[in-house]
Amino acid sequence: MYFHIKETLVECGREEIKTNGCQYVALLTTAEWKEQKDSFDMGIEIEPDTTDILTTKAEVNYDSLTGTFCIPDRQDISAEDDKFAFALDEKGIVFIDDSGVAEKYIKAVQKSKKWRLPSLERFIYDFIEQIVKGDLLLMEGFESELDEIELMISGGNDTDISERVSDISSDIRVLRNHYEQLIDLGQELEENENSFFRQENLRYFRLLQNRVERLRDISSSLRDYVMQIRDLNKTHLDVKQNRIMTILTVVTTIFMPLTLIAGWYGMNFRYMPELETRWGYPVVIAVSALIVIASLLFFKKKKWL
Repeated sequence: MYFHIKETLVECGREEIKTNGCQYVALLTTAEWKEQKDSFDMGIEIEPDTTDILTTKAEVNYDSLTGTFCIPDRQDISAEDDKFAFALDEKGIVFIDDSGVAEKYIKAVQKSKKWRLPSLERFIYDFIEQIVKGDLLLMEGFESELDEIELMISGGNDTDISERVSDISSDIRVLRNHYEQLIDLGQELEENENSFFRQENLRYFRLLQNRVERLRDISSSLRDYVMQIRDLNKTHLDVKQNRIMTILTVVTTIFMPLTLIAGWYGMNFRYMPELETRWGYPVVIAVSALIVIASLLFFKKKKWL
């Protein structure tokens, strides 16, 4: 797929992309790129690697920029990232993608954007904006869920939330790393080492960095919030455990004198006078009951029960 960057993206043929002096956007598969890359006349020293993409980055060539995008799936952040490569110079940008992800973002830009001053810089800004478009709502969703979890913990709900909190923490960490990489990419573009971009348009890359930095800061705040909730949950579990230990201690303390009495009269020595006493058995029961009642009243007064 080939597009001219005009008031909007205008689809054109392969032969037309270098006509009319318009900057272009091209979307190729890996096989098409290998076949056509020489026709784009880019001074590429570092070939875009579509087989082993690990990060979002840009690398400066002699007369081009090459790089990769590694984008977390916002529907399932723990799933495998969406990956594709790109190469650009002052004439336009080529995306190398076998997955269809880049096409989705390009079509979104084509559908939603109309420019008074079309340029390659503005297209790149809008393209990356599509990547992070819904992230603020995503962060708000995480925050709302963490608020609910905090209320559950504070309300004494015994539901095990540790696994979900760990999942949220992992998702936020992945997104934060992604934002860091996008910021680095924006800085590389703004550096404009090969003078591909017009000076007055470098502001788009600064705007992009500012927007992604805000998302990174929000993600950092959410990570701190996750740590607070973990500490709160640990405190709640410790309190619950201490309460259980208190009850076990109280029960043990109550039955200690009863155990002593049972052990004492279980010896059955021949000359134990209580064994022959008519009221011995009822007296022991009464004494045992008094011990239990007195112990309960004592613990109640101390607010241990």
